[in-house]
Amino acid sequence: MSELINNREHRKKIVKDVIRKLHEGATVDEVKAQFAEVLKGVSATEITVIEGELVKEGLPVEEIQRLCNVHAEVFKGTIDEIHHPEQVPGHPVYTMKEENRAIEKYIEESVNPNLEKFREDDSKENINALIGDVNLLWDIDKHYSRKENLIFPYLEKYNITAPPKVMWGVDDEIRAMIRELKIMLSDYKGNKDEVYDKFKKTIHEIKEMIFKEENILFPMALDTLSEDEWISIYNDSDEIGYALIEPKVEWKARRAEAFKKLKTEGEVRDDHIKFDTGFFTHDELESMLNTIPGDITFVDKDDTVKYFSQGEERIFTRTKAVIGRKVQNCHPPASVHVVEKIVNDFKSGKKDHEDFWIKMGDKIVLIRYFAVRNKNGEYLGTLEFTQDIAPMKALEGEKRLLSE
Repeated sequence: MSELINNREHRKKIVKDVIRKLHEGATVDEVKAQFAEVLKGVSATEITVIEGELVKEGLPVEEIQRLCNVHAEVFKGTIDEIHHPEQVPGHPVYTMKEENRAIEKYIEESVNPNLEKFREDDSKENINALIGDVNLLWDIDKHYSRKENLIFPYLEKYNITAPPKVMWGVDDEIRAMIRELKIMLSDYKGNKDEVYDKFKKTIHEIKEMIFKEENILFPMALDTLSEDEWISIYNDSDEIGYALIEPKVEWKARRAEAFKKLKTEGEVRDDHIKFDTGFFTHDELESMLNTIPGDITFVDKDDTVKYFSQGEERIFTRTKAVIGRKVQNCHPPASVHVVEKIVNDFKSGKKDHEDFWIKMGDKIVLIRYFAVRNKNGEYLGTLEFTQDIAPMKALEGEKRLLSE
């Protein structure tokens, strides 16, 4: 059974069954008892991907939203901690967590004591104290607005749509509850118990949202968004504002700061090539590509050969004369139809990769083709990677020590 529990696809099926059972009326305790072992180590990303799949299969977003607190309760204590990258002071997620701590502290030190005083005595003074608390709690709108207008659009770029829709809906419910509390207190009609219960429910929903943000949304966003996207979020945050606190330090993105430092010291030259996750000189990038143990060839979206590596382990001969030629003209007539089929399947989105393997003397040559797409899924070209895998197939046992 252990090999099944550790199998991601099996676990994914079980988690999906858990969510379906919850929506069919099963209790939290029932599903926890039945699936305790399988739920260990479930990641935030897995849960959100599965909820997105259920939406595609016909489960309404509103239904997931209605029971998302139940989902959170089931998966509390099981979400894998390795999906929570280290936070740096000033980073947008660090700041949002600091806001959450401030919200929790304000609820504990002001809202709850004032609510208990109101429960004992609904005097004008105690009502006014709660009105002040409601006004300050409305600051949470800034926190939610930054999340919805700055983080969600980037997640949607990566086709992560279901979790933002669900969370935004719950955010709006919390806003509506806070507005309703203000009306109930401003035009107080002696309905003490109703006001008290509404306050308690609002506090509960705020705390549940904090859990969902910190255990589902933030890990998923940190796993998905690039540093440049976080920089954009950081730069736009001041315009919306913050809840209860202000960031104390300026966030200095590590890659951006490293690039800036090299530039200041005169070590960044015109041939530096900058990426989302780092930067190279032209010489570093070319040498790295030539060091990869295999042949790399890139054909652009117009079927033109643009690049090939020149490593020591090249298997198929390439000359610089192929650069700029159509890939169809670089193959014998008998195999052109195969090349065109691969490229057309990549362009249409029918496939994302294709593999072949052949024997060449002592070599077992693996030839892999990959569709290269940008962040928006647009086809940019085809990558061919060829490698002799005979040495890998010959591996046995383990090697844990350095070679002499």
